[in-house]
Amino acid sequence: MSTETVISIVREALMTAFWVSLPILAVGFAAGILISLLQILTSVQDPAFGGVPRLIAFLAGLLLLLPWMLARLCTYTAILLGDLGRYAR
Repeated sequence: MSTETVISIVREALMTAFWVSLPILAVGFAAGILISLLQILTSVQDPAFGGVPRLIAFLAGLLLLLPWMLARLCTYTAILLGDLGRYAR
């Protein structure tokens, strides 16, 4: 296996991980900003008030995006395993 092939495989793996994790991170970021703004406006500094809604937002985002994430990962895996003979040379 050549160096270019290894670099290509690692680059595709990292890009797939990036694209799969990006929507969940965006949901968490948006939820964090909204909860922080709400805490500032209401002057409520209870840690549970900030933590529980963020966890609920992460869970909702994960449940909504899980089919897309699994499809993306399955596509990457199918492409990787489909080219297995090319990598063995």
